[in-house]
This record gives sequence, structure tokens and C-alpha cells, in this order.
Amino acid sequence: MTLTHFNAAGEAHMVDVGDKHSTQRTAIAEGHIQMQAETLKRIFQGEHKKGDVLGIARIAGIMASKKTAELIPLCHPLSLTHVSIDFNAEDKHRIHCQVTVKTDGKTGVEMEALTAVQVSLLTIYDMCKAMDRGMTMSGIQLVEKAGGKSGHWQRANDNKA
Repeated sequence: MTLTHFNAAGEAHMVDVGDKHSTQRTAIAEGHIQMQAETLKRIFQGEHKKGDVLGIARIAGIMASKKTAELIPLCHPLSLTHVSIDFNAEDKHRIHCQVTVKTDGKTGVEMEALTAVQVSLLTIYDMCKAMDRGMTMSGIQLVEKAGGKSGHWQRANDNKA
């Protein structure tokens, strides 16, 4: 497989998607943030001094998905048709974040979904760092993508972080 972001001379360039057909494209990404049990409890019981941690993290992730092309140099600016961000407590110490991003376009939305996961988790960290500086983010990964020339791809269950 060749790397598409390099030309014949080995120089970085933005891929030309002008001749591609627009299709419905979807990407699902996920990640986790590990924390002290007391931190997680305060987040889910709404007892955090800074307010609705997950609501603010959700908005931050949505905003980040829309700004991905400004952050990742060779990404195309995309008109997103849907972004959803879900948070779930997996145990007493960990929040799972799953992001789904959709567009009708000529290129995929994997980077937008991955960016939204990371910024959502970073926002949780930022809001809770005063009470828990040891939080750890992990397992940031693409879970599934659909649409475009390469079609559907899904991560095998045994590869989940």
C-alpha cells in the first residue's frame, strides 16, 4: 500500500479528491480516561465545582470535530452532517467515550472522529485536574468506518484497547 499524502518526489501534499464521488461516510472512534473513583463519582453525580463536566466535554468534542482541518495539516475541510458523543462509566475508575461522525462527501471522517474523542477526553482532564492530576487517557482508536472507495472497515474485537 502506498502513502497517499506524499507525491512522487516524496513531498507532503494534500490528496486531490476532486474526481471522487460523494458518498455517505461514517466513522466511529473511541477512547478512555482512567481516574480516581471519587473523581468519577463527582462527575456522574453532578457534584463537580466547575459544572457539567460531560456536557462541556461533549461540546468541546463537537467543536473539535468541526475544526480538524485546522489542526491536522493535510486534512480536507469537511461539512459534517452529524456528530454524536457518548460517555459511559465502565467501572469505578474509567469513562469510555465513543464518537460517531457523518458526512456526505469525497473523503472520510476518521480524523474528525478521532480528534473529537481526544479533545473530549482532554476536556474532562482539564476540568478535573485540580482534584486528580493522575488521570490517564488511552485506547484512542478508530472502531469502524463506512463509505467511500475502500468501503466498510471494522476493528476486530480482540484488538480493542
